[in-house]
Amino acid sequence: MSMLALLVVLLLVLVGLLFIGALGYAIYRHPQLTQPFIVALAGAAVLVAMVAAVASAAAR
Repeated sequence: MSMLALLVVLLLVLVGLLFIGALGYAIYRHPQLTQPFIVALAGAAVLVAMVAAVASAAAR
């Protein structure tokens, strides 16, 4: 993998973790929306999908 692809993956992971944390906190503060862990896990699944897409594109 090139250095640029590694940097993109790193930034994607950092932003994704911040997004998942903010999403979990927002859901925690308003529990009537849904269960916090389900929403955080859905966000984590999206993050994994984005990282896999970037990693597969970089491997070409």
